[in-house]
Amino acid sequence: MIFVVLGTHELPFTRLLDEVESLKQSGVIDEEIIVQNGNTPYESDVMTFRPFVSYEEMDRLFDQASLIITHAGTGSVTTALKKCKKVIAVARLKKYGEHNDDHQLELVEVFLKQGYIISWGEGQSLEKAVEEAKTFEPKQFESGKQKMIDMIESYIDNL
Repeated sequence: MIFVVLGTHELPFTRLLDEVESLKQSGVIDEEIIVQNGNTPYESDVMTFRPFVSYEEMDRLFDQASLIITHAGTGSVTTALKKCKKVIAVARLKKYGEHNDDHQLELVEVFLKQGYIISWGEGQSLEKAVEEAKTFEPKQFESGKQKMIDMIESYIDNL
């Protein structure tokens, strides 16, 4: 199963769904596709939609997926990486009315440079990204959270 995650941002992200649906209809994707579509209205005969799901269901869908195709929201990307999933991250763009700014481009760039994800963006082929995912071995994700906590605790202890 491929899990497509759009998050809960109030602006729609149909650009990604159009591409995924096209790949499913053309046979490039032969797996089931489940979409957490949040506030993005969309109808399709080839994808299953779940606008808002509980934490438990979201966790289960991440676990079951062979591939995660997600908006470049920090929580969505890091959840997939912590579960050692292959991730194609896609930045929501301001110029298409998908977000208020283009900060997701920065997140994609950082995770891509570190070898954690595959990205899909303007002028690129989502089909190529899906094919790349078949052999992609993501770098093991290491969160900097504990390091940050240790630094703060050390600073407080030394006051």
